[in-house]
Amino acid sequence: MMVDEPRLRRAADKSTRQFSRLIRRSFEERKKVSRDTVNSLVLRWLASRPAAETSRHLPRLVDDLARRKGIQSAWNLLSFLEVALRLRRPRVGIYDHAFHYIGGAQKYGSTIAQTLQDDFEVTLLANKPVALADLQSWYGLDLSRCRLKVVPLPFFEEKGRHPQIVDAGEVDTCRDENPFHPVSRESGNFDIFINNGMLEMVYPLANTSLFICHFPERKKSRYFYVHRYTQIVHNSVYTASWIEKRWNLTPHKHIYPPVDMEPAAFPLKKENIILSVSRFDEGGNKQQLDMIRVFQDLVRSQPREMAGWKLVLVGGSPRHNPYLERIRAYLQRSAAEAIELKVNVPASELKSEYERAKIFWHFCGLGQTDPAKVEHFGMTVAEAMQNGCVPVVFRGGGQTEIVEDGLSGFLFSSEKELTDKTLGLLENPGRLEEMSGRAHESGREFRREVFTDKVRDYFQGLLASRFSE
Repeated sequence: MMVDEPRLRRAADKSTRQFSRLIRRSFEERKKVSRDTVNSLVLRWLASRPAAETSRHLPRLVDDLARRKGIQSAWNLLSFLEVALRLRRPRVGIYDHAFHYIGGAQKYGSTIAQTLQDDFEVTLLANKPVALADLQSWYGLDLSRCRLKVVPLPFFEEKGRHPQIVDAGEVDTCRDENPFHPVSRESGNFDIFINNGMLEMVYPLANTSLFICHFPERKKSRYFYVHRYTQIVHNSVYTASWIEKRWNLTPHKHIYPPVDMEPAAFPLKKENIILSVSRFDEGGNKQQLDMIRVFQDLVRSQPREMAGWKLVLVGGSPRHNPYLERIRAYLQRSAAEAIELKVNVPASELKSEYERAKIFWHFCGLGQTDPAKVEHFGMTVAEAMQNGCVPVVFRGGGQTEIVEDGLSGFLFSSEKELTDKTLGLLENPGRLEEMSGRAHESGREFRREVFTDKVRDYFQGLLASRFSE
């Protein structure tokens, strides 16, 4: 019996047309059928039908999707199929509006980039000029297989605004379109878009989008899109609690920041140094000026105990920083010989400072009522601990997740408590040495290898769940 090929072809075409109608209905019923469901349906259809059949009807299907839901939706479908069918590696875009600053959040995003660059096509997205070489130097990373793209924001480039500042707090004054729309449009070029700058105003267009929240700094406003992201990643239990309180959203994944300042050998030869490492925040949130005054008061009131001790302040800063200039002017007026200021130092020099110091101070959060101005995790605290610096830090935020009070360091709630606990360490070298060892062991729990293992596992799970049938 001869096979009726035209009849079989007509039957196959009818089956495909029925499938196309099903997909079209799915496009129209956006509340009932998600984009992921549509993507999965199309993938199963491609896998179940002959190549000749799908090659005839897929273009028609894509055109129909573009007419009904826009070019971006059609692009997303094709991008999904390319990755799911293993025609190319997934494209990942990691955005941070402050990549041009040295900061803990920026290190978090840059370390994700290094972790993924062998298995993904990774592009770092910035709003201000910065070089990959800068990021590698600042954080001791290898980003040689990553790309970097600067996405200018006209709203922040206008006259009268500082050239280095991208202040999201100004957006509510904008009466035109959302100033972060250029970033949203760029997000649509990637299979996975990662918003590492925790800017809730960036609408994600990628098939899969991750909102990395270091803290929900602002309340919901007219440009609030966090709920549009596929998943929310948070850096500490403290941050997670405030995501729920402030945004009424439940985060999905907890990954502590990467801390990779562990020395090659321990114990180390320490010097009589109290160290602070924090960004010189233009609003003074890290309170370095208060720290200087407390140290000077200690030197004046306890000259015997403080003899030979010095305070070293290390941190990153933009070129023009009024708060940093205030610090410099104060030090010049007071002729402070036992205080050193080091700005924008490379990772190698920062490591050396950690290795030399015996005690670590961190004031961020002291006297604050705004939870956003309390340390959300405290990467530099963990870095100090890895080097055996005994932390004496504010009791609040993520720092309570790092420091065990009285065991691996001290927590304080007032300047008097800080000075009392610091003097207690100076007067008891044996206890200082003992706590140094405990701080080192506790700090190792946050080392970079732990972070990268969690990131790899997380993204493997994403690929399995988002880009498969």
